[in-house]
Amino acid sequence: MTTQDIQNEIIDEFAVFDDWMDKYEYLIETGNTLEPYDEKNKTPSNLIQGCQSRVWLDAEYKDGKIFFTADSDAIITKGIIALLIRVFSGKTPNEIMKTDLFFIEKIGLRENLSPTRANGLVSMIKNMKTYATAFHAKYEL
Repeated sequence: MTTQDIQNEIIDEFAVFDDWMDKYEYLIETGNTLEPYDEKNKTPSNLIQGCQSRVWLDAEYKDGKIFFTADSDAIITKGIIALLIRVFSGKTPNEIMKTDLFFIEKIGLRENLSPTRANGLVSMIKNMKTYATAFHAKYEL
């Protein structure tokens, strides 16, 4: 499934909700689907800078693809990182670097986040794309 297909699925899932309180609830449920994050990986080097809440992100390069794991101490932020992992995990570095994350605007996520959470979203995306760039440079050049 392409990153575009996954984003379209996310848009369809959020479209069933009229109210942003329902969308927040769905976002929280989405965060609860994340794989358990190993406590030993909750290190300063895995902590995303620029987020008001604490978000840890790790990536593994395997068979030409990147697999992300993450956790957050805030339930909405955990849902946001879960959506990003859903789009990016299992994709090649090149796919990740080229992906335009259109679902964020289409579901109204950015406009319904506080300024600090919106900054955190940008930081999460930047970190994931930085991993992609680094793995691309290391393994694909």
